[in-house]
Amino acid sequence: MIVYSIVVSLVTIAVLQALGMFVFSLLTPFNDLEELRKGNTAVGLAMGGKFLSTGIILGVSAYTNHSIWFMALWFAVGYVCLVATYFVFDWLTPGIKLSEQLQKGNAAVGTFLAFVYVGISFAVSSLII
Repeated sequence: MIVYSIVVSLVTIAVLQALGMFVFSLLTPFNDLEELRKGNTAVGLAMGGKFLSTGIILGVSAYTNHSIWFMALWFAVGYVCLVATYFVFDWLTPGIKLSEQLQKGNAAVGTFLAFVYVGISFAVSSLII
């Protein structure tokens, strides 16, 4: 029974992580994977920040909830906060259009955005606990 629970949890986590990355890819007007194939460091950094931040929220959600449904619910709450962060950050930096800067390969923007995501994920995770 324990093995079954672990397998179900791992599959759920993998599906939620993949779903989260897919939704994040819809936020940008360019193809994230194509930019990675081109060697766009800025997009790679931003995607890495997204992956790590969703992983942090998933990890805390899994650790603090004994139900798959509650884990998924708390992940959804945290994930909405991450998505909102992208739009708020874009709004707070009117001189910098994030998607344009990422597509141009601006590694400074990609790095900063990655750290913004990770910082928000730690802050949101503290609310889940």
